[in-house]
Amino acid sequence: MRIGELAARAGVSVRALRYYEEQGLLHSTRSASGQRHYTQAAVERVTFLQRMYEAGLSSRTIAELLPCVDAPSEETSDAAMERMAEERDRLTDHIAELIRTRDALDGLMATNRAHRETLRTA
Repeated sequence: MRIGELAARAGVSVRALRYYEEQGLLHSTRSASGQRHYTQAAVERVTFLQRMYEAGLSSRTIAELLPCVDAPSEETSDAAMERMAEERDRLTDHIAELIRTRDALDGLMATNRAHRETLRTA
């Protein structure tokens, strides 16, 4: 199938598919005129890639995980699990930092509210 058909079937943009190819996450063959052609398996691949992006993974991380998909083994599965755990830890740390930032903003807002009250009573 051509790129437009794959995009429609997978529910993504043609631009996204080109990006996936640039990152080495998706592969196509080229016709004599240079048009990209994909197999039916590409629909599942793109759906999988979308799930990975929705989980907050970068293209680089997804590329590191693909050996588990493309050549499943105990070794690649263990490596993928370890990499996903690292990403989860990174997200947990980021969430904690966001909570600290929100709490600091809450403190500033409380100070502002208190200051506004002094302006009303003055």
